[in-house]
Amino acid sequence: MHRLEYRLWLGEEHYRLLYVYEWIDLPQMIARRECEFFVKEGITYRQVSSALEHDTFVIYVEEYDRGIQAAEMDSDGLRLEVRELNAGLITAFELSSHLDVLAYIGSSFTYFQEREWLRDSAEIDEDRKVYVLYVTATGFVVDEEGE
Repeated sequence: MHRLEYRLWLGEEHYRLLYVYEWIDLPQMIARRECEFFVKEGITYRQVSSALEHDTFVIYVEEYDRGIQAAEMDSDGLRLEVRELNAGLITAFELSSHLDVLAYIGSSFTYFQEREWLRDSAEIDEDRKVYVLYVTATGFVVDEEGE
């Protein structure tokens, strides 16, 4: 188990500690680090950088958006939403591990609804207890017949 800190970057070498997670497993840590955005307590943060300081993983963030209203989710597992950038929900499903989350959010291209999608960004939304993968359509349609 590892320690994770989110630190608010204030410019140059200045930061303020935001959140501390004392015991976090490595796959979850890496999944969080793969996310460009982090949502907690109605504030969206954008990742600026990350570091490994001895036994502590650090994600440096800056405030991106404020006042996000969270809808409650009925999920106790790992939920992933796939959303078209600046549009709507494409699909949502439960995953069994953070490695499974990484398989999706760490890929440049994914395939849903018989279409190819290009990864734009990912976020972990703690308020809604969900990972979100933002994508844009490439225009490529998957041929079901394999031709």
